[in-house]
Amino acid sequence: MSLNCKEIDAILNELTLEGTFIQQIVQPTFDSIAFYLYGQGESQTLLVCLAPGACRLHTTRKKIPRNDKPLRFMEFLRSKIKGSRINKAAQIEQERIIKFELSHGEDLFNMYIRLWSNAANIIVTNPLETNEKGEERILDVFFRRPKKNEITDGFYKPEIKAAGAQQNKKIFEVRGFEELENSENLSFNQKIELWYTEHADTLSRASLLQQAEKQFNARSTRLQAAIDKLEAKRKSFLNAEQWKHQGDLLLTYGYLIEKAAGEGKNFIECEDYDTGSTVKIFIDPKKKAQENAQLFYERYKKAVSGLEELEYDIKVSKSELAKLQADYEQLLAEKDPLVIQQKMHKQNTPRQKIEKKHPGLDFTINGWHILVGRTASENDELLRRHVKGQDWWLHARDWPGGYVFIKNQNGKSVPLDTLLDAGNLALFYSKGRKDGKGDLYYTQVKHLRRAKNAPKGTVLPSNEKNLSITLDKERLKRIEMQQKEGTLLI
Repeated sequence: MSLNCKEIDAILNELTLEGTFIQQIVQPTFDSIAFYLYGQGESQTLLVCLAPGACRLHTTRKKIPRNDKPLRFMEFLRSKIKGSRINKAAQIEQERIIKFELSHGEDLFNMYIRLWSNAANIIVTNPLETNEKGEERILDVFFRRPKKNEITDGFYKPEIKAAGAQQNKKIFEVRGFEELENSENLSFNQKIELWYTEHADTLSRASLLQQAEKQFNARSTRLQAAIDKLEAKRKSFLNAEQWKHQGDLLLTYGYLIEKAAGEGKNFIECEDYDTGSTVKIFIDPKKKAQENAQLFYERYKKAVSGLEELEYDIKVSKSELAKLQADYEQLLAEKDPLVIQQKMHKQNTPRQKIEKKHPGLDFTINGWHILVGRTASENDELLRRHVKGQDWWLHARDWPGGYVFIKNQNGKSVPLDTLLDAGNLALFYSKGRKDGKGDLYYTQVKHLRRAKNAPKGTVLPSNEKNLSITLDKERLKRIEMQQKEGTLLI
């Protein structure tokens, strides 16, 4: 339940906002923001939540968790509103819209906090710029809603209902919060904070942990199913020796294939010279003994090579499951709903939806940033817009393929291990991968010259050095493992 107009007045009556200064602004989640205020010798933190069904503002003594990434509206407020003085703060005609009149030097701002469950927002305007309707020009908003013209450079005027509508308005009362224990000596602000922490339908700690449990169960079930599938495949691969042995038997009893073909059979029965038992081996009657045996030998080779990859995939999946369990247990121990909500919001962001700042792949290995282009277009885009002259460029010699760049670090030389990592990536993302080894160019980007009338992304290097690389599967797996471990979330 969101705050009603009477409760908003009760909160504002307890606070001393006029004359305070906004010292800092922190946006911990996608639907809440906190203002650190100081004035008259005391500091206070004003939390504003715009979540549907839990719209509210109140002071809090809890430490507000910072978001890992800068958020748009928070950065706007820091650039425009931070340091402002609150000249006046009051609810507009019981409309659950709180108007803050702010001044910062000679600049004046109005900040409207609208606590409507289905249309909550924070709107910052310039009161000196209005249109013919008396609406103020919007500088920015918490939630951008183009259909309501709540966008930058739109115009806004608080929605005030007509007198008749005001008279028919439902009569609200200030809740007593009797369900709270030991709350007799708490201020109304403290009661509000405690109630939403313990009893809110959507944003209480219990509710958030219930959501986290559902997410954890769904994700862990998927991971365990994937592990079970890999284990089953691994079990079949462990029988790889049987394919080789059956290939050997086909070469020994090859004369039976022609007989089976004549009888219209797609198998032969022969004595296993290892066990003395009779075995049935399915064949292609149109192929000769050597060709049939070769099919079994290829199956054997595939199983042997695939077993190594499976072992790695199983290890990665089990590592993800263990990390998932550890993250969930850490979440269960967290007391602050804001922190829980923040972590859950991060966890709900699909990796595919995370906007990439550049094409291709990127790896951070031992503190060094490596960019990989896989196509001519990605190579060209990286070269044009995402690397500088001091960065290092690697490319397979005599093979078409991707460009690999190692971003420069001032005052540091690229370690040999990092160079080998980048070299393996350059060979892996080239046509030379099939050979398993090859030579590479490497030089700094400033020594690359574009080739005239050549295909897109083609460059001519100078001052280049040579690096011979044999693909190291263990190194490539380690690179992949480091990347996965760095992005594991519930």
